[in-house]
Amino acid sequence: MNSEEKVSPLVLTDIPRVTPDSAPVDRSARVSLWRSIPKLNLFLFLATVLTTTMAGAYLAGSEEPLSSLSELAKGLTFSAPLMAILLCHEFGHYLAARYHRVSTSLPYFIPVPFPSLFMIGTFGAFIRMKAPPQSRRAMFDVGAAGPWAGMVPAIIAVYVGLKLSQVTPLDKSVGGLELGDSILFSYLTRRFLGVDPDTVMINLHPIAFAGWLGLFITSLNLLPVGQLDGGHVVYALFGRFHAWISRLFVALCLLSVLVGHLFHLPHWDGWLMWGILLLFLGMGHPRALDETTPLDPVRRLMAWATIGLFIITLSPVPFSISEPSMPTSPSEQTYDIVAHVPSKPLPSIRL
Repeated sequence: MNSEEKVSPLVLTDIPRVTPDSAPVDRSARVSLWRSIPKLNLFLFLATVLTTTMAGAYLAGSEEPLSSLSELAKGLTFSAPLMAILLCHEFGHYLAARYHRVSTSLPYFIPVPFPSLFMIGTFGAFIRMKAPPQSRRAMFDVGAAGPWAGMVPAIIAVYVGLKLSQVTPLDKSVGGLELGDSILFSYLTRRFLGVDPDTVMINLHPIAFAGWLGLFITSLNLLPVGQLDGGHVVYALFGRFHAWISRLFVALCLLSVLVGHLFHLPHWDGWLMWGILLLFLGMGHPRALDETTPLDPVRRLMAWATIGLFIITLSPVPFSISEPSMPTSPSEQTYDIVAHVPSKPLPSIRL
């Protein structure tokens, strides 16, 4: 399998086109179409709803999410917004592809077999396209539509979730899992909570955690490599220079881990996994049938805005484990607001 045929989670691949003279579908055929949604797509969607709900229940403190419906329901505040973000992301791609008369599959969701070990319950989703688009303009529209569509429910989830999150004094004696910051999440925290995120600790509500994941998923998809969404955007914008940009960013993923270990700097080992995965999937890109026509001015502006979206959603160290330190004296603690949340909040995030 060459690089033009490979598929990865949350990645658009193999883009086909539909001929303009395709026969119209009558009303009865449309009813049959709804009844004939591929069973595999439906099964994977329902399985992912279950695994993300189980993951949310584990995060909420449940030890046996499948023991009863009430235990499983504890995870809905996490799984519902996360699935909404993934659905909007994938249907952004899907609708843009249909607009350009590109035949494509419905989304394939990827559930995690053991939600207790993988705390978000899913490896994401993808739609499958089987042939190149007619132009770089169509390629851009399909590639960029997903991240922008997914941003809408992600920001809504961040807003609602932060309002329900618990803000406590900054206490460095508390260790555990910390979530990384991005330019956009830091701004939204200041905007929605009215606090300086450098002086408080925020215990994220499940809805806020789902929104944070939505921003993180957006940044991963917008890596300008191969056939990721960002790869489509870079190909549409720069054409044949896409391959060099892909190699550069894969090298940066690998170097960030190496430099972090050598110089004991904050880093995320997950970038090593991503670098290797992207090398395996390939850094090439299928050519559009019309490769010479550049993006029009509006699309070029939107392409640069999409690159900007990647920058502001990127968290260089998205996950880290902090060791407990000496307790902080009361005089050194600062906080601005404390909001009511459920008794067992999600992992804390220090911004």
